Amino acid sequence: MLVTTPPSRARRTLPWRVQVVVSLVLLLVAVMAVALAASMFMVRAGAEEETARRALDIARAAASDPRYATWIVTDSPRADGPAQEAAESVRRRTGALYVVITDARGVRFSHPNPSLIGQVVSTDPSVPLAGGEVTAIESGTLGPSARGKTPLRDAAGAVVGSVSVGVPMAEVDAVQGRLSIGLLWVGGAALVGGMLALGLFWRRLRKATHGLEPDEMADLLREHTAVLRGALEGVVAVDASGRLRVYNDAARRYLGAEVTLGGPAASSGLPEEMVDLLVGASASGRLLVAEGRVLEVRRLPVEHQGRNLGSVVVLRDRTDLDDLGRELKATTALTDALRAQTHEHTNRLHALAGLLQLGHAAEAQRYLADLAGAFASSSVEDPYLAGLLAGKQAAASQQGVTLRVSEATWAPGRLEYPLDTVTVVGNLVDNAARAAALGARRPPWVEVTLLADASDLVVHVIDSGDGVSDGHEEAIFADGWTTKGDLLGTHGVGLALARLTARRRGGDVRLAASRGEDHGAAFSARLAGAFTVDGRSREALGPATAPTAQGGRD
Repeated sequence: MLVTTPPSRARRTLPWRVQVVVSLVLLLVAVMAVALAASMFMVRAGAEEETARRALDIARAAASDPRYATWIVTDSPRADGPAQEAAESVRRRTGALYVVITDARGVRFSHPNPSLIGQVVSTDPSVPLAGGEVTAIESGTLGPSARGKTPLRDAAGAVVGSVSVGVPMAEVDAVQGRLSIGLLWVGGAALVGGMLALGLFWRRLRKATHGLEPDEMADLLREHTAVLRGALEGVVAVDASGRLRVYNDAARRYLGAEVTLGGPAASSGLPEEMVDLLVGASASGRLLVAEGRVLEVRRLPVEHQGRNLGSVVVLRDRTDLDDLGRELKATTALTDALRAQTHEHTNRLHALAGLLQLGHAAEAQRYLADLAGAFASSSVEDPYLAGLLAGKQAAASQQGVTLRVSEATWAPGRLEYPLDTVTVVGNLVDNAARAAALGARRPPWVEVTLLADASDLVVHVIDSGDGVSDGHEEAIFADGWTTKGDLLGTHGVGLALARLTARRRGGDVRLAASRGEDHGAAFSARLAGAFTVDGRSREALGPATAPTAQGGRD
């Protein structure tokens, strides 16, 4: 399991995430404060306007009483006059600060302070005396107030004076207070909601960055880029939701596929086997044949602080190692064959020496003739092929399988590329021996036929197994296909590798027959230009001639 580890953190006053959240909190508080201040200003203006309109309404109501015009025209301003008593009655009923009645000169006929009656008003009465109305916040003898002024007209409609009403600023403050409380509740709710949103943002930010600071993320990005570009292994990675995130140059070179990053792995262009490894339940390690290479594939789940971050597949090129293994295998087979041949010659020499010591000269002569015929009948000249067949015979016998070389075999000359030839023939024989051992026919057997066709080598391998089931004629050549419940990925590569090797040499491997009445599967292979004889290609020697009935050559 791959666990990501962040770089070491340098000491800092506050982590970056804390700085971000604190900045957002301060910004939110500042915005709310400015918004509330602007709202308070607008509320104050609205309260003043509303109160001034109320004062104007009171003034209009008073001016509609025709008695005021009569008193202004027929009486003089005095503290006990009827205009004073009527105006004070209106003031007390409405809660106004004052109700002032003036004549056309602006002289007061009423006032809450009787000593000011008979004097000219302290504020400009020109607008109502000219027939207009006005609302304003002004300061007079009783202090600041919201004022409404309207003209006073007689029965003919002529302006004979004015009515001025003032409402105390306490009412403005009361209206502003009521509206401000509502604004504060709304602002408080918005602030709490903003704090909750910031809390969720904090959690999301921490989850998204995995607790990393910006400089640490920058370091990881640089390291990530350097490692992926410089790695000899191919790296393919998906996140927890199955989206393809990493596909380095080595993976592109090994798989030969151009993919689309950021989308689902299944539709990114990756081979199906790779998709199964990345997001499926495939085994974590196996061999994969692709683009002429044998790849060791390993899947690693990625976790950080207990959280699943996805998975990574590492591709390691084992082609060179596989070539060395095949060379070693071929050399071992040759060595085993030479060792067996040496042992057999020793036995034959002992038998010949015994015949001669006992004086059986005629028998010794016939024995030598038989040995000479046996040596002359050898139809496989190349030591690699001969050693491979001898080694495979021993290996097959350990499985209880008889491996026989067909009498029709005729493969003179030396191999041009023994390693690839051994790979094709060896994998076909191994596959056949395995099928024969698992088959129902008894005794199990495998028959190999090697034929030279000009410079080409034609191989036929048939076994006594149960054959290939219908519908799997081509699937058996797919990488990873096997009838064994293999969890380690060590099977299912042989036929794919054999076909890949043969095609690389201009030949092919195919299924000649899936099954027969007295045999199982039959495979055939052709390797172009496999032979050279005396330094010349078989093509230079012309087509091959058929072997004699005794196994010799014409």
